[in-house]
Amino acid sequence: MLSTEFRIGAPNWLDLGSPDIPASAAFYGSVFGWEFESAGSESGGYGFFRKGGRTVAGIGSLTEEGAHPAWTVYFATPDAEAVAKTVEQAGGTVRVEAFDVMDAGRMACFTDPTGAEFAVWQPAAHQGFEVASEDDTLLWVELHTPDPSAALAFYRALFGWRSQEMEVPGMIMSYSVISSADGDQEDTSFGGVAPARPDERTAWISYFGVADPDAVATRVVAGGGSVLVPASDIPEVGRMAFFADPAGAPFAVLKPNPRQQG
Repeated sequence: MLSTEFRIGAPNWLDLGSPDIPASAAFYGSVFGWEFESAGSESGGYGFFRKGGRTVAGIGSLTEEGAHPAWTVYFATPDAEAVAKTVEQAGGTVRVEAFDVMDAGRMACFTDPTGAEFAVWQPAAHQGFEVASEDDTLLWVELHTPDPSAALAFYRALFGWRSQEMEVPGMIMSYSVISSADGDQEDTSFGGVAPARPDERTAWISYFGVADPDAVATRVVAGGGSVLVPASDIPEVGRMAFFADPAGAPFAVLKPNPRQQG
């Protein structure tokens, strides 16, 4: 499951690209109870979402030309430059070359061969999020792509991910559960890869753990967001729902089946 151990290739950071940081901070504060804290005057408006005093994620302005509001998943690496080279060799695109974020760490941004954007974080002073797999924190990441096989081959070349096919009861689709390269495969699983719907943007979707997806849906709508997929029960998985925030950034929530929790 997703944790703060930060094995190579596992998610270790998450941030939101927003056209209006104060508005986004207010929305997610009302939905998840997060508090916003600025990273300082030299951060260009970048800041952190905290829950119970622990950092959950980051938020910053849209800086890339043509960028759309979205959550970006960062995967842990000891060498951002090496990942960039492999991205190019494996058919992906380097959108932002590796650079230092003050003394916090080093990052780079990419697009995989199927069109999904992601990033890597090479930690220094800042290791990553401080809490995961609890209510109102990151629980799971999921790639929605038109070509799951090509995507899995790409990320396997980058991070050595392992994958295992999973049957989702009541759903006619292939689903691959992904894990980091080392450790127990089930214990180190942190996400999945699924076929994108024809009308869906190829993207990594962030799932946040919640106690009550239906209550979250009410707060999302009250805050100006929209319900993309109403809350529903997935046997052996849990109850989930998909939303978009007021700026259009998609995200999901999940109340896991107790047997699916660590």
